[in-house]
Amino acid sequence: MVRVRVILVAVLALVAGMLVAANGIAAGAAATRVMPLGDSITGSPGCWRALLWNQLQDAGYRDVDFVGTLPPQGCSVAYDGDNEGHGGALVTNVARQNQLPGWLAATSPDVVLMHFGTNDVWSNVPTTAILDAYTTLVGQMRASNPAMRILVAQIIPMAPATCGECAQRVVALNDAIPGWAAGISTAQSPVVVVDQWTGFSTGADTYDGVHPNASGDQKIADRWYPALVDVLSGPQPTVTPTVTPTVTPTVTPTGGCTAEYRNAGQWQGGFQGEVTVTNTGAAAISGWRVSWTFADGQRISQIWNGTLTADGADVTVTHVGWNALLTPGGSTAFGFLASWDGTNSAPSLSCTVL
Repeated sequence: MVRVRVILVAVLALVAGMLVAANGIAAGAAATRVMPLGDSITGSPGCWRALLWNQLQDAGYRDVDFVGTLPPQGCSVAYDGDNEGHGGALVTNVARQNQLPGWLAATSPDVVLMHFGTNDVWSNVPTTAILDAYTTLVGQMRASNPAMRILVAQIIPMAPATCGECAQRVVALNDAIPGWAAGISTAQSPVVVVDQWTGFSTGADTYDGVHPNASGDQKIADRWYPALVDVLSGPQPTVTPTVTPTVTPTVTPTGGCTAEYRNAGQWQGGFQGEVTVTNTGAAAISGWRVSWTFADGQRISQIWNGTLTADGADVTVTHVGWNALLTPGGSTAFGFLASWDGTNSAPSLSCTVL
C-alpha cells in the first residue's frame, strides 16, 4: 500500500508539472513581477487589475506577482492588488520629477503595464511632451532592469463634460503611440502596444466619461490579458554583457537624410499626412529638419512625433526628443492632420541633418 501511495504521489506531481509547463511557467521559476503603472484608471480602485489577476489565476498563471508601492483599493474580490496607479498623476510630471526610479527600486518589476496620459490630455499637454515623458520612463525602467518588458496602452477614450477637445486629443496621442513604440522597442526590452481604445465606449463603459465602470473594467482586463500572457509564455529576454569598446579617433563623415511624404487618409475638408525620415549617411545623426511649401493652401492643425513651425504655406518640422537619433539606414516617421479645399497635391520635401 505504501508503494502504491508513493507511485500515486509521483504521478500527480508529474501531471501538475506538465500542466504548469503547458501554461508557459517553468517549475521552480521565480515569480514574474508585474507593475501596473498609471493614474486613477489604474488605481482608485482600478478593478480591472482584480479581473486580470483572476483571469491569470484561472488559466494557471500562478507565478505572477503584481507589485507596486500602493496597496489594493477594494474591488470586492480577492486579488494581488499592489500597484502604481496614482490618482490625478500626469505622466509628464512623473517624468519631470523623477518619481519612477524610487518605485522601481522598491518593487523590482520584470514587466510594466502602463496606461498613462489621461490627465495630461485633460490638461492639454502636447502629444510630443507625453511621448517624451514615455521615453524618459522607458529609459528608467531599463536602467532598473535591462530586460524589462513594457506593455503600453493606447489609452481608453475620454469625454468629460468640462473638456470638449479631450476626445480628439486622445485620438492624436493614440495615433502617435505605435510609431513611438516601434522606434524605442528592442529585442532585449520590447515595447508592446495594447489597444485599449477600440471598442471602448465612454457612454457605456465609464461612469463619468473618463473612469471605467464594471463593463469598462472588464474590457480593459480582456485587452491586457492576451498581451500579458504572450509576455509570460514567450522566450525571456537575456541581458547581454556589456563590453567596453576600444576608444579610437572618430571621423565624422558628411551625413544626409531623405524625407518621404504620404497622404495616409483624406476626407471632406481634411486629411492625414505622414512623413518618413531616413538617415542616408554613413554615421548616426542626432537631429533632423524637414521643410516644404504647400501649393494648394493646405494648413496643418495638429502634429505628432515632430515639432512644427509654420509660416503660411511654408512648413518646417524638426525632431522631438525620442526620435532625434537615427543610425545609418534608420528611419522614423511623424504625422499630422491638415485641412484642404479643392486640390491636395503632394509637396516636395527637403531634409537637413542638424
